[in-house]
Amino acid sequence: MVGPGRPQFVLFGSSIVQMSLHVGGWGALLADLYDRKADIVIRGYGAWNSRNALQVVHKIFPKDAAVHPSLVIIYFGGNDAMQPHPSGLGPHVPLPEYIDNMRKIALHLTSLSDKTRIIFLTCPPVDEAMICQYFGNSFDKQERTNEACRIYSDALVDLCKELSIKVINLWTAFQHRDDWAAAYLMDGIHLSSGGSKRVVKEILKVLREAEWEPSLYWMSMPTEFSEDSPHYLVGPDGKSTINISDIISQWKIEWMDDKELEALTLKSLVPIPF
Repeated sequence: MVGPGRPQFVLFGSSIVQMSLHVGGWGALLADLYDRKADIVIRGYGAWNSRNALQVVHKIFPKDAAVHPSLVIIYFGGNDAMQPHPSGLGPHVPLPEYIDNMRKIALHLTSLSDKTRIIFLTCPPVDEAMICQYFGNSFDKQERTNEACRIYSDALVDLCKELSIKVINLWTAFQHRDDWAAAYLMDGIHLSSGGSKRVVKEILKVLREAEWEPSLYWMSMPTEFSEDSPHYLVGPDGKSTINISDIISQWKIEWMDDKELEALTLKSLVPIPF
């Protein structure tokens, strides 16, 4: 393990997690925001459903691990919600079993540590016409429908309320705009860079508002090696150095709310372009 020990955020899920490190992906965006705050660890497995997840959750998150993650963000459901194939094969998982699987995953994760926090993500909506455009007849007899995604999303939200676990309803969050498919999806199923940005905004909203101690919100967490150094660039006065660890990169400004921007101004910290 690389030291010193930073908080660890694990993204656990199917292809929407596996693909999250693409340029502009939501995993990559989180890794950038938390670059000196926490380690973002990807455990994403394309085509997986909640059955696959349940089979390995004890291996990925062993109870006897020396260090447990500070945050686990879980996404399974889009594959589970696909229509059943006549052969009996395929990713479909009936809704009652899906919820039971997610309950077992949640209970295992909550048993790891009093400091392990959890956020579930529901299925985002899918655009059936776009799926046909990109995949042709690849999903014949095991289609994805937007209505099935809604049903599985609502059921997961109800489970999380029952268990007092944070949940982000992506199916609802995406549809705040009429052109959600063009804005947020790349192929009718997976997230575009716009969709990833929306996911990050929803995650940050939960982390900002959560009454967790310690806070896992990026602006509230300590910066690693934040002390000043004589080896930093020399400031305009020619006598002191500029502590880069205190300065927000220009592209991170969009993730800050008005109060945070005001505080940044009061500290006279100018965003840097790198």
